[in-house]
Amino acid sequence: MRNGDPAASVISRLAWQHRTFTVLELHRLAYYPVRAQVAELGAQAAVRAIARVAGAYANRRATKKRAHIFRQHGAIPYDARLMSWNRDARAVSLWTPTGRVTVPYAGRPNDLKVVDTLPLGEADLIYRRGVWLLQVTVTLPKSRTREPINGFMGVDQGVANLAVTNDGAVLPGPALPGPIQGNGHVRTLRERRHRQRQRLQKKGTSAARRVLRRLSGREHRLMTDLNHQLSKLVVREAERTGRGIALKDLQGIRGRARAHRLQRRTLHSWAFAQMIEFTRYKAARAGIAFILVDPAYTSQACPQCGCTTKANRPARGRFLCTRCGLAGHADHIAARNIAARGAAGWAAVNQPHATGLPSARRDRESKPPASTGW
Repeated sequence: MRNGDPAASVISRLAWQHRTFTVLELHRLAYYPVRAQVAELGAQAAVRAIARVAGAYANRRATKKRAHIFRQHGAIPYDARLMSWNRDARAVSLWTPTGRVTVPYAGRPNDLKVVDTLPLGEADLIYRRGVWLLQVTVTLPKSRTREPINGFMGVDQGVANLAVTNDGAVLPGPALPGPIQGNGHVRTLRERRHRQRQRLQKKGTSAARRVLRRLSGREHRLMTDLNHQLSKLVVREAERTGRGIALKDLQGIRGRARAHRLQRRTLHSWAFAQMIEFTRYKAARAGIAFILVDPAYTSQACPQCGCTTKANRPARGRFLCTRCGLAGHADHIAARNIAARGAAGWAAVNQPHATGLPSARRDRESKPPASTGW
């Protein structure tokens, strides 16, 4: 299984040397050289390695100073030509440089049920702490999106408070099971982990490095689990009340936000995008309307009279309208504004037309077909 990683590194060096990063051009450049250098590499494995290299450069090309080198035990992509499933025997056949191997698989009951019943896509073979894991993509049945008859549930994401809904719920909190007691508890745990990493890195001994390896990924797993719980609670509440879900569109926030140097680590480790994606796919699975809204001035605008001014925020957590006197928690006010913008945005996108089609669908179907190039 190790030959896939040197193959990707060979392709990566060729891509960097010739500044060729698209899949098609990279295939023309590297397919035959990499198969000549890595004798055991199969045709389809070479194709997947090329796609893997192109994907590695897709989002980080401008910031890279040298060719990307792939780890020896990095993830190895598999598609339908490189693996086959025997669901009755709970086994999967995987391509390797020395021939195919058939190995049994196990998992949680819910995961096994998904593998047994849903169409399977590509997979990644990964190595974690002495255990081989197969991460499989599945095609979920598409649920029909229901109309949000009771409006939208607005959720304000932040650093001080991870999530606040327009109902006034501050998450995480008592509604979530587990040891996490609140936002303050999350910040305390992350600060403690940061100080621990600093001490061990400063010590630099072999024992310290062993502890760092053991602790690696623990904070990431904590936040991933927490974001799953938050998104699940939001989707469940929206489904119970017949509402849609509206979140702020925070794309590019790290580049726009100006943070003090003591706050930059907190800002750049904020997993807001993960929670958005978790909420998006859970909402789609449940057939709940989901929309991202413009985040500008959501915490400075009054949802009652519409007054928008910086003076409405006398303190970080306080909101006091200078016109009508509406007062409350700033994050709760922001969530109310997000809910209102979500309802307005959904109505604009799904506005009925004389043709009987919503405007978004009408625009898609009125576009001329794309040129085939013939």
